[in-house]
Amino acid sequence: MKVILEQKQMLKMVMTTELRQAIELLQLSTYELMQFIRKQAEENPLIELADTIYDTPANRTRSPYREKSINSVEFSVSEEKTLYSYLTEQLMDYELSEHERDTVEYMILNLDENGYLNISEDEICKRLNTNKETVEKANSLLQKLEPAGIGAKNLTECLLIQAKRKFPENEILLQLIEGFLQPLADKKWDQIAKQLSISLQDVKKLFDMIRLFNPKPASSFSSEKVEYVTPDIFISKTNDKKGFTVTLNDYYLPKITYNHSYYLELTKTRQVANYVKDYFKKYEWLQRSIEQRRETIIKIMKVVIGRQHAYLTNGSPASIQALTLKEVAREIGMHESTVSRATANKIVQTPIGTFELRRLFSTKLSSPTGEAASQLKVKALLKKMINEEDKCKPLSDQKLSNLMKEEGILVSRRTIAKYREELNILSSTKRKEIKITNE
Repeated sequence: MKVILEQKQMLKMVMTTELRQAIELLQLSTYELMQFIRKQAEENPLIELADTIYDTPANRTRSPYREKSINSVEFSVSEEKTLYSYLTEQLMDYELSEHERDTVEYMILNLDENGYLNISEDEICKRLNTNKETVEKANSLLQKLEPAGIGAKNLTECLLIQAKRKFPENEILLQLIEGFLQPLADKKWDQIAKQLSISLQDVKKLFDMIRLFNPKPASSFSSEKVEYVTPDIFISKTNDKKGFTVTLNDYYLPKITYNHSYYLELTKTRQVANYVKDYFKKYEWLQRSIEQRRETIIKIMKVVIGRQHAYLTNGSPASIQALTLKEVAREIGMHESTVSRATANKIVQTPIGTFELRRLFSTKLSSPTGEAASQLKVKALLKKMINEEDKCKPLSDQKLSNLMKEEGILVSRRTIAKYREELNILSSTKRKEIKITNE
């Protein structure tokens, strides 16, 4: 063994900090880009930001369903009634001691989003320093309030409360809820009919009764938070209504400039000249990267619009064409990973709605004719087939696969099952209904 010193010539790719940041810039949303620019301005004394006017015609968003003029009276602010206020108002009809009222109100405050009381009686006794009798009385009172089923401990109790209130004399219905909810959910009609000694027609009638009940009595009071999204890209129709134009939502991005006089003043001092020039290079890099990001997204969108013209026109999922990131990358002469980053985390506003940009991409499924069908188109067709099936003889996954083949689309049974689950559609056994014959 010996130590030697030799010289080799090698070629390897090194990713600089600037290149890595430029790549990361591609996958930022418009809001994230704005934050990034402001951070750069804080770190670079040469960068100056001038805020642009956010409220521009192109940046305003309105719902396609709100075309009518707004009545000023209807638009007045009104207080939304909460579940707590709705229930406590009903307590005024009962004569309660202060302690009893406090107990019921404590229970109301502990109802979950479905209206169930998930806190035990022992825990309530401990928290309120009261006895079990008071808690049981308060719970009984709570379950008498509207909406029916409120204050139940679980689904079975919730349905029983509603059944006793609507059909108090139907003992079979109560038996069905107490002991056969799972078989009922699985639609095991024969098993239920045999064990309860009733006909299939009676099972169907009882099932229809239960379907009238609300398994989540507090759902109508659940005020969902309105989520506001800022589109990153606008797709709008041209004046002739035949084509589309694409613009980036960069109206509220701050305008980036640099302090020229400050730069000249600092570069006069030799000790800080190189330091200042590095900051100027970072300023130039930021300008180039933002422009490159804009050009890349525009190029991608032109290809996407060309391929998805029909879908952007009529909004039907069946109109979505198969389109992959690789195809777009090949067409614009870029790497697939670049297209992937540029389309990530982007919201697009179109004439048919606002949604994630990735919705306009869809994987391909082969067909005997050689024409590729998009995944979304297959899902739309699958949903249509199931909606139109005979509910007494629902289509199995294999049968659906065979029907797809007749339509010229090759989809395996396992893929059908996967798509069905993604669409929240039950299996054929759970979709089966009983046909009631006229006696």
